[in-house]
Amino acid sequence: MNERIRTREVRLIDENGEMIGVMPTPRALDIARERNLDLVEISPNAVPPVCKLMDYGRYKYEQAKKENEARKNQKTITLKEIRLHPRTDEHDVDVKTRKIQEFLAEGDRVRVSVQFRGAEMRHPDIGRKLLDGIAEELKGSAIIERSPSMEGRMMSMIVSRAPGWEPAKKQQVAVPDRKKTAPATANNGATTPTPTPEPALVPESKEAESGSKDM
Repeated sequence: MNERIRTREVRLIDENGEMIGVMPTPRALDIARERNLDLVEISPNAVPPVCKLMDYGRYKYEQAKKENEARKNQKTITLKEIRLHPRTDEHDVDVKTRKIQEFLAEGDRVRVSVQFRGAEMRHPDIGRKLLDGIAEELKGSAIIERSPSMEGRMMSMIVSRAPGWEPAKKQQVAVPDRKKTAPATANNGATTPTPTPEPALVPESKEAESGSKDM
């Protein structure tokens, strides 16, 4: 770049991509200085080498910006792991199967492993049956990248998201309207008590008349 270019002549391209032509390197440097730009060698193996006029600092900044944007938009795929045992009950297997689907929905790969202990090592068929059952449940949502295989005390398989599979959207639970169900309240927030009916009062004259009749 600039004075580091040692060839006697170069083929020069301007900042807009237009070909200027072949000229001595000092003349190309003069043009770069006149336009307040850098002379950058872009094809050093050509004869003569091809150089372009550009703002090299701005070019590097824009390149770094593009790389950062690409990294932000790039999804990092990780390998998650779900572990079970030959005696894992059916309910826990269902819970872990749903967890596998959650990982797959996020785009991750999942290693599903069955860990054997002691005498369980004599029955690897139990672990194989367990993994085959999970693979059957995951049909349509996952593909088997690696079939179940034994590694020491672990039997494991690796699954990844099936092409075209989309996880089911969670349904929102309706919240009851508190305004319709709440009791009536006064302005200060206190609940308005229900009035209790009072007994009817009998006039004294009628009481006296009824008493005389009884006599």
